[in-house]
Amino acid sequence: MNLEKMPALRIGDLKADIPIVQGGMGVGISLSGLASTVANAGGIGVIATAGIGQFELDWDANSRQADIRALQKEIKKAKAKTAGIIGVNIMVALSDFDDLVQCAVDEGANILFLGAGLPLRLPRTLPLDRLGELSTKFAPIVSSDRAAKIIFKSWAKQYSHVPDAVVVEGPLAGGHLGFKKEQIDNPDYALEKLVPEVVAAIKPFQEQFNKNIPVIAGGGIYTGADIHKFMQLGAQGVQMGTRFVATYECDASPQFKDAYLKCKKEDIIIINSPVGLPGRALRNNFLDKVAAGGKEIFKCPWKCLRSCDFKNVPYCIGRALTNAKKGNLEEGFAFVGANAYRVDKILSVKELIESLIEEYRLSIARPNAGCSADIIA
Repeated sequence: MNLEKMPALRIGDLKADIPIVQGGMGVGISLSGLASTVANAGGIGVIATAGIGQFELDWDANSRQADIRALQKEIKKAKAKTAGIIGVNIMVALSDFDDLVQCAVDEGANILFLGAGLPLRLPRTLPLDRLGELSTKFAPIVSSDRAAKIIFKSWAKQYSHVPDAVVVEGPLAGGHLGFKKEQIDNPDYALEKLVPEVVAAIKPFQEQFNKNIPVIAGGGIYTGADIHKFMQLGAQGVQMGTRFVATYECDASPQFKDAYLKCKKEDIIIINSPVGLPGRALRNNFLDKVAAGGKEIFKCPWKCLRSCDFKNVPYCIGRALTNAKKGNLEEGFAFVGANAYRVDKILSVKELIESLIEEYRLSIARPNAGCSADIIA
């Protein structure tokens, strides 16, 4: 049987043979090890910057410089291991957003994924009147067509340039979510609805600037059938996080990965994050103590997130996520996607992508077979 293969994902002059973006997972979950392996497999590997400087000796005393130094190291390490596409995920809400964007551009990152807020302005240190001349591409992460329109209109007006791609992340994603709690299970906000809306929203900008601007769908995508489904809805690529945690090459500790292996569907909960957003996480003793009114006493030497009222929150989310990444889940917790309970073994990145390709091919012969959205529903 001659089954269709996955189409390449093209972002400007970048070409990923496999249209899969490995989601950026902060506080050390996706660093150069995972990102370079995904890039070598033909996808887009992504280094996450949130908490990236945590293992630098001077992070407590000089967090901004530690973050920059660590990001420089990780990009250099990734680029030394692959000739593929390396992206960097930078949260707009980070206090050192500007410094991290400039660093990533200086170090030759292929594409920046900008989320956790609307990137309505870029650092003034960039050549803002010549953004199109940079080799680095830009892709905001949005949760609605309205957000996409606001960003694209702002960039068009300020810079006479628009982003090179856009990621639309639905409410089944892991970590912080760009939705109100009551929207998370509302079918009006399902990724299946969001993708065509965002495709339509950016179409006028594609025509105005005469460029292809791919929409990348993320949040709850688990199988090759899911990938095919969202391609049919207009996406040109997908973003996947949870599946890449359960790989040998993921930069998290074995204990962190083991938490994914052991989790059940009922263990996955929505929490109120200290930074003011709902988040999808894996329930454990730490979160149970918080829910019961427990409060940590801590000092914040860096205030990594602009929106964090660290004097009044029950715990430091940066410290909690860092502890979990290291395997200390008694003093932290893991963010997970809605499908994390389906993880039953650790694979290599190569094995994972091969299985996704095969599932994609089979889904063409058997439409709608095995889609995660159908299984969750």
